[in-house]
Amino acid sequence: MDDKLLQQNVIDELDFEPSIDSADIGVTAERGVITLSGHVPSYTQKVAAERAAWRVKGVKAIAQEIQVRFPGDKKSNDDEIAQRAIDILAWTSSVPHDSVHVKVQNGWVTLMGEVGWNYQREAAETSIRRLSGVLGVTNDIALTPAVQSADIVERINNALKRQAEVEASRIRVFVRDGGRVSIEGEVDNWEERRAVERAAWSAPGVRMVEDHLRIS
Repeated sequence: MDDKLLQQNVIDELDFEPSIDSADIGVTAERGVITLSGHVPSYTQKVAAERAAWRVKGVKAIAQEIQVRFPGDKKSNDDEIAQRAIDILAWTSSVPHDSVHVKVQNGWVTLMGEVGWNYQREAAETSIRRLSGVLGVTNDIALTPAVQSADIVERINNALKRQAEVEASRIRVFVRDGGRVSIEGEVDNWEERRAVERAAWSAPGVRMVEDHLRIS
């Protein structure tokens, strides 16, 4: 029997069986071998799903990978975390729509994709860290340069001049390949140093900031 037809027959049999909630059961078929995946709310349904699959003509073997998730279990599963992550990113106005992709493995979330501003990159990570069940976040979101190097330097210098706590004439800004910004010069204290770093990150297209400032 064709694998695609066999797969559909098993799916239909699972849907037909009244004792099974088959909404979260996945079925694949390969040369007569059926793999059941996903989750059900009880061990009884897990057994019933396997029996239903065996009833289908053409099934030669079954790989049983269905998980039992009890209704009272508070543990967050990867697929649930992934869905909540997608939802919260869609609701986060500072993150461009469909710009960030999510991978979840054993509760650890990896963020991928591209955005134009560092604050968007940080906003995505901050939103995900609020979710229950998330054990950690790896932020692999890339920053896409949107302007030329000269424009980046001008924008950063203008930002420095606007800030009262920064003496802009003592700061030098250089832009390397790929939006890598180097800031050099002297500042009076750590607060001024942080203000200069924030100004450097404020320009679109900045992918990395190298702080070579000296506190005098």
